Amino acid sequence: MSELSTVDEILDYAIRMEQAAVDLYTDLANKVTSEATRATFLEYANEERGHKAKLQRVKGGKKLIKADQKIQDLKISDYTNDVVLDDNPSYQDVLLFAIKQEKQAYRLYMDLAAVTDDAELKETMIGLANEEAKHKLRFEIEYDDHVLVEN
Repeated sequence: MSELSTVDEILDYAIRMEQAAVDLYTDLANKVTSEATRATFLEYANEERGHKAKLQRVKGGKKLIKADQKIQDLKISDYTNDVVLDDNPSYQDVLLFAIKQEKQAYRLYMDLAAVTDDAELKETMIGLANEEAKHKLRFEIEYDDHVLVEN
């Protein structure tokens, strides 16, 4: 993160990461067989598009996102191996992959918040981190309810 030294560099980086998340969730939606799971991943892709749009509006001078509450972390991803998805991933692997992706997104925004002296940008990054933490929690609950019960 040390190479990001201006507000624009931070925002541009975050915008690229959100587009990568859109691409990832769209790709995952195309790999799963369940229509419900496909719809879930497409919903996440749309939420990530929304994050990207918020960042673009912030870059354009708008003040939007406030950090709200701290989000619970079930820490499921802390106790799993790295997941590599093949062309026909299991539901468990897809969920673990998504949990780790959201955890990385959370860390990204917290790290971006840490490298800026701009109070409003810091608040925006923390707000986005909280949104990513909510996504992670939703995947963890899904994992807990459907995968851990079956195992």
